[in-house]
Amino acid sequence: MYSIMPEIIPLPSERNEEARMVIYAVAHQLFDKNLTFDEAKEIYREEWPIHDLDDPQRSYFENGGTFLVVIEKGEIIGTGALRRMEEGVGEIKRLWLLPAYQRQGLGYRVMVRLLAEARQRGYAKVRLATSPKYQVRAYQFYRQLGFYEIPRYNDDPDDVGMEMIL
Repeated sequence: MYSIMPEIIPLPSERNEEARMVIYAVAHQLFDKNLTFDEAKEIYREEWPIHDLDDPQRSYFENGGTFLVVIEKGEIIGTGALRRMEEGVGEIKRLWLLPAYQRQGLGYRVMVRLLAEARQRGYAKVRLATSPKYQVRAYQFYRQLGFYEIPRYNDDPDDVGMEMIL
């Protein structure tokens, strides 16, 4: 018996909301375990609506990048995106994987695809923002890949900026 490896594909336009719910589900596990998912989801919709998923075509596909999803048995189980930040610089965003699928190399596979896309598009470097306080494993993962800290470039005081030269 063999298992079929999850596939990584560009986000189909009719599945934007499903991708948002995957991101919210992972955030719920990281930040708000004391709430039910429905309670956390309502807070996220108000305080963290993820507007780039309202129109990923414009936010990513037409902005020097892509939005990838990891699909297993027809369901989205993870996400990862690349967009143009400034001339020669891409930004990695929304690299989230449901907890049951973490530590299986899927995040690495998504990142490899995003970095290849960034190189193909001619970016000299890529940046991302993450929280070493709340996303310890993600921060360590990025460090192992060769990202290094740079000054924070967003408005979340828990985040650090990270960069990798391509």
